[in-house]
Amino acid sequence: MGEFVMPAFLNEYQKKAVLDDSSACLVNANVGSGKTTVLTVKIRYLHEIAHISYRDMVVLTFTNKAAKEIRDRLAASEEAFLLPDMRYFGTFHSVALQLLREVLPVGALGYTPDFQVMDPEEEMDLALELIREKKLQIKYKNRLKKRLEQNSTGPAGTNTSRIQDDMPLLLEALEEEKKRRDKMTFSDLILHTDQLLEAADWKPAWVIVDEVQDCDELQLRMIRKLVDKGCALFAVGDPNQVIYSWRGSACNVFYTLRAACHATELSLPVNYRSSAPILEAAGAFAQNGGGFTGSRKGGSKIVVKNHYDPFQEACYLAERIQKLLQEGIPCGQIAIFYRLQSQSQVLEEVFARNGIPCLVSVKKTLREAPVLYWMLQVLRFSLDPLDRGAGIYALSHGEYGERKAGKALSEKAASGILREEKTEEYPLYRRMRGFLEACPGIDSPGALYSYFDLDRHIHPSSRTWQEDRTALFQLFDAVFSVLPYPAEEGEHERRTALEAAWKGFLNTSVLYGLPDRKEKEGGDCVKLMTLHASKGLEFSHVFIIGVNYGLIPLRTRDFEEEDEERRLFFVGMTRARDYLELSFYTNPDSRVRPGESRFLKMLPPDLVEKGTPAGTENDLQTLKKMILEERAAGKPQEEPEPAEQKEEAVPERYITHRKYGRGRVILEDETVLTAEFPGYGVREFLKAFGGMEYDN
Repeated sequence: MGEFVMPAFLNEYQKKAVLDDSSACLVNANVGSGKTTVLTVKIRYLHEIAHISYRDMVVLTFTNKAAKEIRDRLAASEEAFLLPDMRYFGTFHSVALQLLREVLPVGALGYTPDFQVMDPEEEMDLALELIREKKLQIKYKNRLKKRLEQNSTGPAGTNTSRIQDDMPLLLEALEEEKKRRDKMTFSDLILHTDQLLEAADWKPAWVIVDEVQDCDELQLRMIRKLVDKGCALFAVGDPNQVIYSWRGSACNVFYTLRAACHATELSLPVNYRSSAPILEAAGAFAQNGGGFTGSRKGGSKIVVKNHYDPFQEACYLAERIQKLLQEGIPCGQIAIFYRLQSQSQVLEEVFARNGIPCLVSVKKTLREAPVLYWMLQVLRFSLDPLDRGAGIYALSHGEYGERKAGKALSEKAASGILREEKTEEYPLYRRMRGFLEACPGIDSPGALYSYFDLDRHIHPSSRTWQEDRTALFQLFDAVFSVLPYPAEEGEHERRTALEAAWKGFLNTSVLYGLPDRKEKEGGDCVKLMTLHASKGLEFSHVFIIGVNYGLIPLRTRDFEEEDEERRLFFVGMTRARDYLELSFYTNPDSRVRPGESRFLKMLPPDLVEKGTPAGTENDLQTLKKMILEERAAGKPQEEPEPAEQKEEAVPERYITHRKYGRGRVILEDETVLTAEFPGYGVREFLKAFGGMEYDN
């Protein structure tokens, strides 16, 4: 173990938090104030000075990435053989899973320690199956998933809805079926941990929480239960970054914990990330605490641009980014944020045409990767032949499952195969049933691919064969990177260890999703993401688009929703280190109000620079719109020339436009030209300012 030395770069506020000896301490960490650094140094201090074992700490985060960053930072100061002691470092769900499997008496609830985790889609499928089977009357089935989530914070059968139907019976049946199948949902992990903690003998010395402001009711109960057992608490977070109330996070987390745990409250007020103008402007949207203290002086003003529509903006951004790249700004340090995921489509299309590499950050569900989800069901049944749902799915999948007489098996036929154990007639079923016996000899991705004869299922003649094969090997690489293959152990011990590791991997894949090759390879790409997805990240250059009412902010029903939209905008602004550009549309779609939203009007005028290039182009677009509107209304234009204003079809005449390339002229008069461009469609231009040349 390396000797603890207080890092010299910590400021006085950070040192105070590390050295605080309160039994409960809440650290209000302003954006960019080094909270992860403080949290990591605090853990080292407890371990090396207070002699608290890592195994006696529960460290809770909200993303696997955050947990990994903390572990990696600690690893730099530890001997390798000590690292496995960090047993309960991870997300709330992964730590709850570990506790339920290792230290809490899950048998008292009707589960075994080998239970598996269900993904949300699997729970929905099970609920629909029970509704059909038991002939339950459930209203508003399109809202069933939301209703299940709303009833996940209390005991089974609790119905918090005013809707009068068979929902209580469904919840009760669902809970019984989950126990029978030995499976838990995400919310079950936290709920059952909370239920069992009070009576359990196990008690850690410390619970340490990152991003505590994002806790929902269940997670808060879990923290309080640990504190009630005598566990010390150290939590860091920022009330200005509460942006997940739609999934249950509460705005009053600091107040609740301070009152319940009699906690000391400290602050980290110094921002080390953003330039002074960005930080000062973002302060207009902060709702907790006053002016921010920045460590950086100077910096460029915030640029505000007005674009005619999203397409024109995308063309502008393509040109702007190309200039930044020429100036030496790394591609991976440029990010574009938007409010709705659908806004990325036009950016992707325009960037692709201009050769700008970009990566869209989208959290995908397991079922959005069909071949991988199917493979996980194959592995689930292979490891647990009692998991009939996984076996039926694997055998009856229309594209990858077994076939008879050239046709995919029905679910009924697959159920019959499981019931009658037809191992000879159906090779996939035979291999799944023999996997536990064979797995000690399956020691590589290639061996696993061959064992299941996967070419037979993903079909080399299929147009998706190469893509599916690559995805499967990517999955198998991730599997074998964590599987133990100790040669010195006996055959039985190896098989037991492998079975546990395989099941652990399957649970992890449900909790965190599958590895994304594009994410790993996206370091040299411009990042496109929603404001929600930007949380926790930072870039040198940030563009926030669509700051119109109806997008930023979305149309809100009450003050609480409006406040959250403000906090979300604050989060987006404070991702920028050096340059921040905001933009709005003159001609958005029908759901969005034209012109700048009130958020732009809240910016201090002395911190804003109005962008001229986009503004000039917008004036031309507005002028064109006025001319066309006057025509439609039958009003004469200034200096009319009637003989030349008659619109006529122009055969096979072409122009070259500086943005859209070569296009065919469709209509033309003295003022306006209309042309069609491959890939861009029909565009209209004012001839005097269109930026085009006629082809000879």
